[in-house]
Amino acid sequence: MQLLHEPSPELIKEKKLFAEMGVSEEEFTFIESILGRLPNYTELGLFSVMWSEHCSYKNSKVLLKKFPVEGERVLQGPGEGAGIIDIDDEQAVVFKIESHNHPSAVEPYEGAATGVGGIIRDVFSMGARPVALLNSLRFGELKNPRVKYLFEGVVSGIAGYGNCIGIPTVGGEVQFDPCYEGNPLVNAMCVGLIDHKDIQKGQAKGIGNPVMYVGAGTGRDGIHGATFASEELSEDSEAKRPAVQVGDPFMEKLLVEACLEATKHPKLVGIQDMGAAGLTSSSAEMASKAGSGIRMNLDLVPQREKQMSPYEMMLSESQERMLLVVEKGSEQEFKDIFDHWGLNAVVVGEVTDDKRLTLIHEGKTAADVPVDALAEEAPVYHKPSREPAYFREFQKQENYRPKVGDYGTVLKELLQQPTIASKEWVYEQYDYMVRTNTVAAPGSDAAVIRLRGTNKALAMTTDCNSRFIYLDPYEGGKLAVAEAARNITASGAEALGVTDCLNYGSPDNPEIFWQLEKSTDGLSEACRTLETPVVGGNVSLYNETNRGAVYPTPVIGMVGLIHDTAHITTQAAKQSGDAVYFLGKVTPSFAGSELQKMTEGSIFGKVAPVDLEAEKRYQKQVLSAVRNGSVSSAHDVSEGGFAAAAIEKLFGTSLGAEVTLPHEDDLAGSFAEGYPGYIVTVPQEKKTTFEKAAPEAVEIGRITEEAEFTLRNKQGETVLKESVGELEKLWRGAVSCALKSKD
Repeated sequence: MQLLHEPSPELIKEKKLFAEMGVSEEEFTFIESILGRLPNYTELGLFSVMWSEHCSYKNSKVLLKKFPVEGERVLQGPGEGAGIIDIDDEQAVVFKIESHNHPSAVEPYEGAATGVGGIIRDVFSMGARPVALLNSLRFGELKNPRVKYLFEGVVSGIAGYGNCIGIPTVGGEVQFDPCYEGNPLVNAMCVGLIDHKDIQKGQAKGIGNPVMYVGAGTGRDGIHGATFASEELSEDSEAKRPAVQVGDPFMEKLLVEACLEATKHPKLVGIQDMGAAGLTSSSAEMASKAGSGIRMNLDLVPQREKQMSPYEMMLSESQERMLLVVEKGSEQEFKDIFDHWGLNAVVVGEVTDDKRLTLIHEGKTAADVPVDALAEEAPVYHKPSREPAYFREFQKQENYRPKVGDYGTVLKELLQQPTIASKEWVYEQYDYMVRTNTVAAPGSDAAVIRLRGTNKALAMTTDCNSRFIYLDPYEGGKLAVAEAARNITASGAEALGVTDCLNYGSPDNPEIFWQLEKSTDGLSEACRTLETPVVGGNVSLYNETNRGAVYPTPVIGMVGLIHDTAHITTQAAKQSGDAVYFLGKVTPSFAGSELQKMTEGSIFGKVAPVDLEAEKRYQKQVLSAVRNGSVSSAHDVSEGGFAAAAIEKLFGTSLGAEVTLPHEDDLAGSFAEGYPGYIVTVPQEKKTTFEKAAPEAVEIGRITEEAEFTLRNKQGETVLKESVGELEKLWRGAVSCALKSKD
C-alpha cells in the first residue's frame, strides 16, 4: 500500500530519498535484495530506524564483543532491556544506562525528562521495581549563556520527571569542558530490584498469542528519534524539535504499577518498552528473539492525532508505551489490570510463525518485512582506524609540570572549578529521599540505598574522566572503570558489574574510531581484572558539531553490594582524633588534570599508565578494613588530586585536619591526578585492626577539632594552611555564582 502523499518505491530510488533517512546507497541495495523488490516508504522507514547506529550498533558491534559479559552473579547480560545481577537471597539488581544527548541539545527540558522516562521503562520491562535514578552530564563552560540555558534546562527536566514519578535521583556526576559546548551529554541510569522468580524477557512466543499495546496513545512526537540520535548536530538540528518526545511522568507512574502487576501474571509471555524506534523496535525485536513473526493491525493502535500514517505510527517515539504478548484467552484479564490504572490496553496483533513483521492499515498491507532483517541483520562495519596526530605529539612530550605560586591560592581556585565544585545546585532540585531508602545521598563517592526487609544495601555510581580518555584512550578507558570501582569500594561495597554509555564523535572519522577502539580495549581489560562484567549499556555516536567532536566519554555506571548495612561508609570525617591514612600510589602526573586545565586553558601530554593489579589490591584492602569495622570514613582521590580529596572529607563537618602529603614531591602530592588513592579515617583504638586489613596504608595525620586544614610535606614544612569554612564557602557557591554571573 502506498499513501497518496508518500513517494513511490521507484521515486525513492530515483531521487535517492533514502539518504534523507540516513540510509546509504549500499544499504538501500541490501534492503532491496532482502525484500526481492523495492521497499515502500513505510518499509524503508522501518529499516532506517532499526539500522541506525542507535538501534543496531552497526559501527560499534565489532568492538562491543570485547567486553566480558559473564560472571558468577550475572543472570542477564546484554540483549534485553536491562542487565541483571544476583545479590543473594533470590534477589537481583537490574540496571541500565542510556543517552539522550541530541534531544537534550535542542530541547533540554524534554530531552532530559524523556531520557529518564525511557530508562525507567527499560528496568520495569524486566519485571523489576525501579528504586533509584542516577545521571552523568557534560556541558561546555558555564561562562557561555547557551550552556547555562542547557544546563538549567537539563537539570530541571531530570528533576521534573524523577520527582513526579516518585523514584529518588540519588547520584551522578557533572563535568564541564569546552568540547561539549554545542553537544551536551545527558546519560540517565536506573536501578531496580527484582526477585529471581519474577524476571521477564521481551519475547513474542506462542503462535496465535495476542500482541497488546498498553499505555499512552501514539502521537507524532519523536518520529525518527533514533535516526536523529545517529547523526551529527548542525544548524538544522533546531528544526528537528519534533524529533524530541514529550514525557508525562504521571502517566509513567501508572504504567509502572500496571506493568509490575502484569509481570506477575502467570499468562504474560513477554514485555518490552517502546523506546528508540518505538513500535518498530519493540515488535521486531520481540519477534526476532523468539524466532517468530508479528502481524499487526495499525487501525487498532491508540492514536493521539488524526490520520496518522503507518510510517508515523511505527516510527513515533511517543513516551509511556509498552508492548505485551500474552497467552490467548487471557486478554480480558490484562485489560482489567490496565483499566484499573486508567490506561489503554488494546490487542493490536498476534504472533505468527512466518518470521515476518506484517502491518495492515485500512485493510491493506502497509509493510511486510522479515523480522530478523530488521533486528539482527543490519550491516556491521569495521570502520578504518587511524592514530591521531595529536596523540603521537602528546606521547613525545616531556612530562608536564605546572608552575604554581601559593598552594593555598591554587587550592581555592581549584575548588571553584565547576567540575570540582559542589553540585548542590544540581541535586537540591532532585528528590533523593522519596521512598526513604536513601542512606548515602548525592555528594558522597557513591549513592547507597538500603534493601528493606534485609540487612543489605546497594551502592551505585556513574563515573568517567573524559580528559584522560582523550589524551590516551587505552589508559583512560582503564581509569574510568577503576575510578567507578573506587567509588563503590569507598562506600563499603563489593563491585558487581557495569552498564556503560559510550559517547563519541563520528565513527566515520578514522581518528574517532581509533579512540573508540582503544578505549574499549582499556575498558574491557579493566572490567576483566576488576571482575565487573558489562551487563548492558548504550552507544551514542555522532556527538559533534561543526566545531568538532566531544571528548571520548565512555560513562561507567556501576553497582555494588553491601552485605551488611553496618559496613556503609561515607566520605566525610566523623570525629576529631581519628587517624588519617593514605592507601595508594601517587604518580607525579599532571596531564589531563584539573590543575593543567585551570593554568593552561587546555589539556595535553602523556598520561601515566594505570596499574590495574594495584587497583584491585587496594580495593580488597579497603573493603577488608571496612568489613572489620575499623574505618570511620573513606574517599577516593580524583579530580583536583590529594589536596582536593582531603579537604572534601571535611566539608559538611565542623572538623579540621593536619595531614602530611603522600609523596616527596609537594606539587604532585598536592595536585597530581590519575592514580589509585584512598584517604581513610580510623579511630585511634582501631589502628592496629585497620593496618592488618590494609597493610599498604600509611598513616599521614589526624582529624582535629579546630576547623583548620593544614598540609605538610615530608620534611615537616607547612605547604598550606587554610580555614575549612572559607574553603567550603568557595566550593559550595561556585556553580550557582557561575550561573548568576553576567560575564
